[in-house]
Amino acid sequence: MSSTGPGSLRGSLLQRVLAAIAAAGGWLPFDRFMALALYEPDLGYYTRGTPVFGTMPASGSDFVTAPELSPLFGQALARQVAEALEAAGADTVYEFGAGSGALAAQLLGALGSRVKRYAIVDLSGTLRQRQAERLAAWTGTVQWLDELPDTLHGVVVGNEVLDAMPVQLLHWDGAHWLERGVAADGGMLVFADRPSTQRPPLDAPFVPGTVTEIHPQAEAFIRTLAGKLTRGAAFFIDYGFPEAEYYHPQRTAGTLMCHRAHQADDRPLEDVGSKDITAHVNFTGIALAGQDAGLDVLGYTSQARFLFNCGLADLLAGADLRERAMAQKLVTEHEMGELFKVLALGRGVTLDPLGFAAGDRMHTL
Repeated sequence: MSSTGPGSLRGSLLQRVLAAIAAAGGWLPFDRFMALALYEPDLGYYTRGTPVFGTMPASGSDFVTAPELSPLFGQALARQVAEALEAAGADTVYEFGAGSGALAAQLLGALGSRVKRYAIVDLSGTLRQRQAERLAAWTGTVQWLDELPDTLHGVVVGNEVLDAMPVQLLHWDGAHWLERGVAADGGMLVFADRPSTQRPPLDAPFVPGTVTEIHPQAEAFIRTLAGKLTRGAAFFIDYGFPEAEYYHPQRTAGTLMCHRAHQADDRPLEDVGSKDITAHVNFTGIALAGQDAGLDVLGYTSQARFLFNCGLADLLAGADLRERAMAQKLVTEHEMGELFKVLALGRGVTLDPLGFAAGDRMHTL
């Protein structure tokens, strides 16, 4: 449930959500609610203008991403990007959801003159301002796009972008699948289920009461990307699982999670707009969406394996003690190393990506 003061940003967003519920006849699909909570202009979590990325809650941030933890993340990834640019005969990098601009700065610093154009696609105007400040040294190279260009020739990078795309929720009652949406009860937000023809992509012995997610928006994004990528490769880094793990019968509560002040909770209807809402990625679904749209699946592995394949060990050897300690969080199993995966897709390139040279897990998709 959620309640806030009427004059606050949260209160204004709540009223916007309640109005959307009323206009929709009393029930909103969860993906529509999630889009409002995260991206409603000037009110949503990513558009409200407050900081969300950082290493400590004292900064006012809610969570940390790999580039914020260590510049070695971007430096290692740059080696893969350089190889893919060469294979594509390109000099353009496209980054989706560039966040604070940390990854862009790391890639641009490592790639140097190899990149003539760095195009950022980001829905948040406030984040663009911060990115521009951070990337001022590359003013002539960086540009911001409001939408995808008609054609893409180069390398696409998306770090923690798929997990922020709205998802639909499904509830198994033991006999039927129901779609879980959002309704209003006395000015409060509550979950409400409706009959649905939607199903998880995997037929498994689900436990009654199971709630899980499906990802039509993320998969549609990949299909759109496939229709525009004429020659190049795309690398997506995010937390998630292959389909068999994602829809394992023991995962009865799904993966939906909220983040605020570096703490997690599973209550997305509370304090709408003041915390992140996210779901893990079904990498099988993403890979199949790309493959069905004409892309080649070039590799899939854990973040730890990918970074070591890209030379992280050499980078660590030249780092000081603090830098090594922070970078370790990128690869240790209980931090980001195993939960985060890397998926590579491509078109029109002859490329055996170095990031997947050892430990490729495409057979698990």
